[in-house]
Parts: sequence; structure tokens; C-alpha cells
Amino acid sequence: MSDNLFLAAREAMAMAYAPYSRFPVGAALRTKDGRIFSGANIEVASFPEGWCAETTALGHYVMGGGGPIAEIAVVAEKMDRITPCGGCRQRLAEFAAPDTLVHLCDQTGIVQTLTMTELLPLGFAGDTLK
Repeated sequence: MSDNLFLAAREAMAMAYAPYSRFPVGAALRTKDGRIFSGANIEVASFPEGWCAETTALGHYVMGGGGPIAEIAVVAEKMDRITPCGGCRQRLAEFAAPDTLVHLCDQTGIVQTLTMTELLPLGFAGDTLK
């Protein structure tokens, strides 16, 4: 199942709007019921005020009704193994469980798989705000 998640992330990367950094990134997440939501990074002239691929995928996920996330894949055109930035790690942790799988990919497939906890070991927990 992870292969088609990687393909969704790679296809999203092809849609990236990155005229300033020239650094296209794609991300895709799969809910436990099998739905896939993908996104690409989108830049604007007031760089770096655009948004990341993971943020775009999360926006589609929220608008699509959400649900438990089973796994996430991230791919970049110019890196052998891309990781989400710090802000996106926190955003993903908001919706993913500690044991959610995060696949770090290159152009051909998954290079490394981590859990959300391994990716963001000391993330800020929203339940502390209650």
C-alpha cells in the first residue's frame, strides 16, 4: 500500500509551484480507511510566505473529513531523502498518532520509514492547552 502513497506524493510534487526556490516537494497521507490526500509546496512572491506540501495535503485531508492517519509520504525532486520541516512536523503531529508511519522518499521510492514520535520526539501537545 505504501507504493501508491509514494506515487501520489510524487504526482503531487509534479504540480508544485516553486518558481523562487525551484525546490518542488510532494506529500501524501493515507487515512486508515484508505483515502489518500496529497499536496505540493506553493510559493508566493513574498518568499518564504508560501506553504509546504505537507500543509497542502493536510488542508485537503481536513476538508475531506479527516480521520485517523495511517501513513504519510514525502518526496522532493532535489533530495535523496526529504524530511518535513519543523513546522510541518508539528502540523502533522496535530493530526497523526505517535505511531503513524512517515515515509521519507527519493525519486524512486521509500528510503526510510520513521514513526511520528521518531520524527518529532518532543512535539508540542495540544492537550496541554485544555
